[in-house]
Amino acid sequence: MPKIDHLECSRCHHRESAETPKTVCPVCAGTFYVRYDLSAARGTQVRNNLPQIDSMWRYTPVLPDVAPVTLAEGWTPILPSRRNPNVLLKEEGANPTGTFKARGMSMCMTMMKHYGIGKVAVPSAGNAGGACAAYAAAAGIEAHVFMPQDVPLANQVECIAYGAHMTLVDGLISDCAKIVAARKEEEGWFDVSTLKEPFRVEGKKTMGYELVEQCGWTYPDAVFYPTGGGVGLIGMWKAFLEMEELGWVTGKRPKMIAVQAAGCEPVTKAYREGADASEMFQNAHTLASGLRVPKPYGDYIILDVVRQSGGTVISQTDDQIFASIQDWGASEGILLSPEGAAATAAYDRLIESEFLSPSDRVVIFNTGTGNKYTDVLSTMQRAHRAIAEPA
Repeated sequence: MPKIDHLECSRCHHRESAETPKTVCPVCAGTFYVRYDLSAARGTQVRNNLPQIDSMWRYTPVLPDVAPVTLAEGWTPILPSRRNPNVLLKEEGANPTGTFKARGMSMCMTMMKHYGIGKVAVPSAGNAGGACAAYAAAAGIEAHVFMPQDVPLANQVECIAYGAHMTLVDGLISDCAKIVAARKEEEGWFDVSTLKEPFRVEGKKTMGYELVEQCGWTYPDAVFYPTGGGVGLIGMWKAFLEMEELGWVTGKRPKMIAVQAAGCEPVTKAYREGADASEMFQNAHTLASGLRVPKPYGDYIILDVVRQSGGTVISQTDDQIFASIQDWGASEGILLSPEGAAATAAYDRLIESEFLSPSDRVVIFNTGTGNKYTDVLSTMQRAHRAIAEPA
């Protein structure tokens, strides 16, 4: 496992030591990237002899040299579509706590424990709160979770079951973030908000390593990623850069397709307008609660990655999302999360517009299991009269 060399600001490139815990860049408030001495991991011999561990910790040559707090997260299946074998679904619902958030929180709580942090706080649109609660419990850390009061019931139940201090807020994740920011100093909480500490990205980057390994150490043509806070997309791009530096993969990087909900599309709007950052999206609403992030902290990184890759940002309506849930359930036997269904619906639209061809090999991320949204989906099914009325 490599030693961390330093932390580097993603915006101004200011450097800091990782010997003590850090939040954001003190110069410009940009997100820190973790930089390593990766010299020992160079070459395909290392790549071909990774630890045969069925979790994200198989990538120890590119992760911090610390004892992991793990619940066997990562190494999720990549499933070919029954209708188009060029479409691969990365099934993140197989993670502990049922979503990709397990990856980031495993790494985050690993480092919190390493640093001796006793209390953490997180604002969440739902799934990050549950993952934070689970991994904090595993690490012996006190967790304080702030979520909108209308998050799916499963998110609330799991936070309580994992022993977290949960607060439901009348508002959005941005309102939850304001509460954490206002109280963290007095309460002694370390803020593990999206992109406000460096290590959730390191957990999420393992999705990039996995999809390339599962594709035979080659890049797909495109990656579809449901984008609320966007840490997964940012982490995967970091992984691609690292793998190229190590000589683990060559070729053209995939087009990165960031997918949002039409009811909360700050990054889509910024992309359309040619802006370098988004503006606060007003009156955000969507059944895909994980996409209900009105102003992503790392919006400038998301937009840069999409443009560098030749990708795009696209939004889907709730009706399009629901239709894709029904379609994939009936045709593929997979219950998508609303966020994942936004990505599958986006694929259909980009095929119709000829942005992509059916012959392009693509990876679509289903970022969580649809079973965590049964209350939300049943409401939608009744609205669309897909549930039979009692006799």
